[in-house]
Amino acid sequence: MNIIIVSRKHGQTKTFASWFPFLIFSFCVAMFSGAGYLGYQWGESSDNTVFDLDSADAWSRHLSEQQAELGNIRNFTEEQLQALTVRVGELQARLTRLDAMGERLVSVANLGDGEFDFSVPPALGGPGAENLDEANYLPPDFLSVLDDLSARIEDREQQLSVLESFLGDRKVLMDTFIAGRPIKRGWMSSRYGYRTDPFNGKRAWHDGVDFAGRDGSDIIAVAAGVVTFAGKKSGYGTMIDINHGNGYTTRYAHAKELVVKVGDVIKKGQTVALMGSTGRSTGPHVHFEVMNANKRQDPAMFINRAALNN
Repeated sequence: MNIIIVSRKHGQTKTFASWFPFLIFSFCVAMFSGAGYLGYQWGESSDNTVFDLDSADAWSRHLSEQQAELGNIRNFTEEQLQALTVRVGELQARLTRLDAMGERLVSVANLGDGEFDFSVPPALGGPGAENLDEANYLPPDFLSVLDDLSARIEDREQQLSVLESFLGDRKVLMDTFIAGRPIKRGWMSSRYGYRTDPFNGKRAWHDGVDFAGRDGSDIIAVAAGVVTFAGKKSGYGTMIDINHGNGYTTRYAHAKELVVKVGDVIKKGQTVALMGSTGRSTGPHVHFEVMNANKRQDPAMFINRAALNN
């Protein structure tokens, strides 16, 4: 079989043998087969490691390492949050103590109502955020802020402790300051110094002052202190001695009944006994003495002076 091709330009013809198309087909098959073989060999060659098993294992290990690192970061973040929560709780507790201490100091110092109100937040103010240069503004380091706040709170606690100690000492001084009369109601029936003895009519020394009143009425402490004697003593009848510190002691004698005992801590103005006429007495009254370093003092100096308030 022959193939005849007619040329339009010259009207010539060319004849090809029947085996020529088979030759062309065989050549194409060979080309595609060779290209496929070369592609297979390239994919299997040792120089190409993109999709081999070792690459897959490397990618898997790298992914596992990233997941482990992410887990560590998550754990670290949770620990930091827990530490931050604990620190905030500590600061809140310390602020609560400061508020309680402040309220106590306000009470001790007798400050005016509303001058220091620890039940409400402090009044604050200042320019708004729109006045800030946002380009130069950096958010604060929260841990540094908390550390600074903690240091300021500690400093404030020390200051308040010193102030409380000062006010406490001042209050103790006020409470132990001897001033006033040892009775709530009654009148002075005998003064300190020489007088006519009510039993023999002779001139005699009187170590205290007497306050007469109704039988069974209250006898009160003129200052805070500790009871050092409570019982009967010759001439004084039933009596009490109260030590006020700084060498001062007061005595309350001729009582009908005692309402405190040795060792009791007494507040200023507290009832310590009931008025009576025990011992060397002509009627219901209290014999009141003031002693400093065991030496008698004129009680009038303490009865008539104003209470300590400065």
